[in-house]
Amino acid sequence: MASNSQSSHAGIHLPKGFHFDEVNFDPLPRPPKDEPSPPLGILASFTGSFTGPGFNTIFRPNSVAPTTTTFTNPVLPAPPTPPNVSVLELNLTQEELTFSAPLGKVPNRGLEKQNDICLNGVSYLQTVNDVTNIVTGRGDGAPTGIHTETGFWLNVPQTDTNPKLGNTLVRLGSIPHGTTINAQGPAPTVVKSAPDIGARSITPFTIGNPGDLKPKASQQASDVNTARLPQDLAPFVAQGTITQGILTNPAQILNDINSQLNIIETSTFAVTTMSTSTEPGGGTANIAFLVGQNAAMGPNADAVQMDSTFWVETVQAEITIESYKPGKPLLLQPNFKPVEGKAAPPLPTFSVTPPGPVTSPKTITVTYTQIQYAQIVLLNFNGLSWPHLSLATLVPTAPIVVPFSSS
Repeated sequence: MASNSQSSHAGIHLPKGFHFDEVNFDPLPRPPKDEPSPPLGILASFTGSFTGPGFNTIFRPNSVAPTTTTFTNPVLPAPPTPPNVSVLELNLTQEELTFSAPLGKVPNRGLEKQNDICLNGVSYLQTVNDVTNIVTGRGDGAPTGIHTETGFWLNVPQTDTNPKLGNTLVRLGSIPHGTTINAQGPAPTVVKSAPDIGARSITPFTIGNPGDLKPKASQQASDVNTARLPQDLAPFVAQGTITQGILTNPAQILNDINSQLNIIETSTFAVTTMSTSTEPGGGTANIAFLVGQNAAMGPNADAVQMDSTFWVETVQAEITIESYKPGKPLLLQPNFKPVEGKAAPPLPTFSVTPPGPVTSPKTITVTYTQIQYAQIVLLNFNGLSWPHLSLATLVPTAPIVVPFSSS
């Protein structure tokens, strides 16, 4: 029997010929319809596969022996004795986000005065590897899978009766720790510039009281005797990959990347699992282990809320053909000079095939889509809400074909 083989890239697809539509119960076949599928809106940018670097922070609970997380440097009082009930894990990551073809016409039926609507969307598969290297202080370590998520992005049209709600975007996701999310939010805003990405905080707070902050020693980069992995951040501080500034505001990574790019357009949208009277629905669901059943002990790690913001950006860049002899396509990355102390942006690859020889340098202006996101999941345990933050900057995985212009 042949052994199973796995692709080096995440993949998701719908079967050939599968396309959502309304079922035809007429006795005679209907003539072919030439109707377009419902609009995707900004989700039309979610096509193919995107890859790039990211950063992950999570305060995870610590337990008694034999599964106690231990540390190279002594931590006092010894975990899991309070206040060392959690471990702050920091991960430099490499991520891949892959989208399916559009779903088609997904009908949702309205009741009485509320007419039917039709949705469209894409399915997605997200995989995240830890690549933290405690020796180099960079994201060049051996990959270890730390997250995978599968689900759908949906574009929901405006309704005027029940509910009275504008066009919304919805993200449905499931992760193998035992949590599912249903998050929704309004259609994107668009600006002809780079995004304005505000600060994000990972400081825990009393459950139900976000203003009652409970900062932890593990949030101090200089503290090497704290309940954190890795404990010694000196190599990362030296490389600029994990600094005190980044621990205080991880979104600095996204802004540092964007400061080195020519972003000419940004679509911004946010989704949340929190339900409101004007935007009902949404939420999270967790397995029994996460929720717990002992009132005195509380949950192990109850994921109660997720908020994420996405920035879909158009980046303008230049590629240079130094010389070319007719044959295979040239694979080129944008011209770029790294800035010391700032995270380098991921760069896509462009495929260009000149029709004839190129004997002197030729520069071509190109554009590409960059996806950035910042997400916080609140994990409730030990009386606190612990922000679990993840972010990434992603560009197309496959080469982008561009035409050659002789002018």
